[in-house]
Amino acid sequence: MGSYFLKEEVNVLGKLGCAACLLGSVLLVLHAPGDKDIQTIDEILDLAIQPFFLIYCACVTMIASYVIWKIAPTQGRTNPLVYISICSSVGSISVMSVKAFGIAVKLTAGGDNQFTHPSTYVFLSVLVITTLTQMNYLNKAMGQFPASLVNAMYYVGFTTCTLSASIIFYQGLNTSNWTSILSMICGFLLNFTGISLLTLSKTATSSPSTKGSTRVACMYPIDAPQGQYEHVRTSSVEIEHARGRTGSGTQPGAAS
Repeated sequence: MGSYFLKEEVNVLGKLGCAACLLGSVLLVLHAPGDKDIQTIDEILDLAIQPFFLIYCACVTMIASYVIWKIAPTQGRTNPLVYISICSSVGSISVMSVKAFGIAVKLTAGGDNQFTHPSTYVFLSVLVITTLTQMNYLNKAMGQFPASLVNAMYYVGFTTCTLSASIIFYQGLNTSNWTSILSMICGFLLNFTGISLLTLSKTATSSPSTKGSTRVACMYPIDAPQGQYEHVRTSSVEIEHARGRTGSGTQPGAAS
């Protein structure tokens, strides 16, 4: 849509990558298992402090911190995966936090006040920090790369990380239907293929051709027999020829 409404240039690889990402995401959304029914904030707290989810949160924190401090300052403006990886991984934790905080608000509205539990404020703090981080680097990605590229890659990365976090958080797929499982696997493969095509399209667009680079235009003063002509735009080959003509024109006068 960015190529049509925002007049952005998207080559054939980019369009194929967007189509693959869209198809893969549709498969994931249609065949993703549903969440477990949680009624209290204590239930979701018990799930959040499980060892595997704590390990996932620790890995996301370490990887995101390393990318933010080491990789983003040097490669963030040339590789869209740098900013997108930060948004997607941190965003998966924000989804889990907003689910927990949403349950707390729902129960509080129903008469059971959940704001007396410290865990409610913990989930709220995590939600604010992850959301601010996610929006910050998403805006940076939108400012450096085309919207069509960023939207497709972010949609795929965010969906993949969120589903992975949900599987770890709820300790399983919550389904035994092999058709849904195979469709999810196909969706993941299509998403990875689409990301690869989008990255290749960005690389092909950002690397200009080097053909015809032997003729270098520059500004250089030239001493001609008729006088000095400064700031003439010409090529390096023509400059050498002009110097040769100038030297040959001044030698007879010096000999006489």
